Amino acid sequence: MNDYRKLKTLLEAARDIMVFTGAGISTESGIPDFRSPGGIWSKYRPIDFSEFMTSEEARRESWRRKFATDTVMLQAEPNAGHRAVARLVELGKCSAVVTQNVDGLHAKAGVPQARIVELHGNATYATCLDCGQRHELAAIREKFQRGEELPDCVQCGGIVKTATISFGQAMPVVAMARAQEAAERCDLCLVMGSSLVVYPAAAIPLLAKRRGAQLAIVNREATPQDDEADLVIHGEIGPTLAAAVGVN
Repeated sequence: MNDYRKLKTLLEAARDIMVFTGAGISTESGIPDFRSPGGIWSKYRPIDFSEFMTSEEARRESWRRKFATDTVMLQAEPNAGHRAVARLVELGKCSAVVTQNVDGLHAKAGVPQARIVELHGNATYATCLDCGQRHELAAIREKFQRGEELPDCVQCGGIVKTATISFGQAMPVVAMARAQEAAERCDLCLVMGSSLVVYPAAAIPLLAKRRGAQLAIVNREATPQDDEADLVIHGEIGPTLAAAVGVN
């Protein structure tokens, strides 16, 4: 049986699918993996959260990098993999899309925000670290590019940061709890495009497997959890899932 047919069989039999995605699903939309050659972390030393909080210059450098590298992400469009995930949600097969990505492409593909769990935050907007007020990037960019003016919260005056989780920053409690609930509830965990080496996020598929769910992994390269999986497909994510779901 072809790989996509094996995956199709698993998808059809499942009643509650948790989709778990990593950078690999979005590289097919032209967004480089942060860790890959040419990715942001191969060009820049990551700025630790504590450094961001205590140093104005670190905050300026963070915003410089953000606006210097933002174009690719902002112009990216969902690919066949994102559209196939959205179709699974539309069909009522998938109750949660847990993602390590910060690009917002699942929502752009049509997955309702209420079904998306963003473990590492979202790079398409900013938030106040004190009161949580959302800030749109366009206004921040306009002021910053005039004189590198750091954004302050219009509501409370707190420090504003992109809504992503930085090195040294605590994982979002609510998102982690939602992901764990989805893992405990699902009967199929479908992992796509994750190397499954970044913890604690990578523990979520293992939790699903331990609770009795089947585990399917679609990734270009081997992962540390391949031996745990009921199905492993090493190949392109978008075409594989699109064929299994029946979307273009």
